[in-house]
Amino acid sequence: METYDPHKNTTEVRQASPRRMNMLVLVISLIGIVVLFAIIYLIFTMSQPNPT
Repeated sequence: METYDPHKNTTEVRQASPRRMNMLVLVISLIGIVVLFAIIYLIFTMSQPNPT
């Protein structure tokens, strides 16, 4: 993929790929949700009393 194209104007050069950014947001959100659930699970299991 070529980043420099002499035939593009300044507006076209500044345009980002929205699909790539959407994928980045989805991946970061998914990782954040997994980490959040892992923390909640650890807190829940640590707060339970030991079976006797």
